[in-house]
Amino acid sequence: MFGIYITHPQVKIDANVPVPKWGLSDVGAARARKAAESGWVRQLQRIVSSDETKAIETAEILAEASGVTVEIVPAMHENDRSATGFLPPPQFEEAADWFFAHPEQSFKGWERAVDAQARIVESVNAVLATHDATAPIAFVGHGGVGTLLKCHLAGSSIARDRDQPGGGGNLYAFGLADRRLSCDWTPIEDWQG
Repeated sequence: MFGIYITHPQVKIDANVPVPKWGLSDVGAARARKAAESGWVRQLQRIVSSDETKAIETAEILAEASGVTVEIVPAMHENDRSATGFLPPPQFEEAADWFFAHPEQSFKGWERAVDAQARIVESVNAVLATHDATAPIAFVGHGGVGTLLKCHLAGSSIARDRDQPGGGGNLYAFGLADRRLSCDWTPIEDWQG
């Protein structure tokens, strides 16, 4: 059976609001609702989310369609970037490039990529340790830690070229029995299951 990791789609960027409190934009919410119409969503037996607002909002839209309750795992949050605060998109992209290129070092106080990877892998493994491997499950979170988890599942080194395209609202699937990737990043509204 499948497990999927879903990244929240587009958000309302507001430099005056802490990044973990950003919610979905109208476009992001519409994409999540479109994905919720897919047959794979109705198969989900469990939905586990980061505790960041944008992830919870995405998970709640999917949970309404699947009829399950969203479980919150705070340690699934995005890599901690609070040391720099909000960075405008061009500077953020440069910082993210550096984060992935230097996984053992901290970018100006950010959580190191190796530490964020260990945290997300541990969080997902803890959930799956008590999960029925015949029941489809979705983890809803963020692009950075989602990419770090993907690198782990693929047995590959941490690298930005394994990041999602398009800035959010994508998923990848993996087998629950073998924890091997079965599909690469795919837009949430396009995946057929």
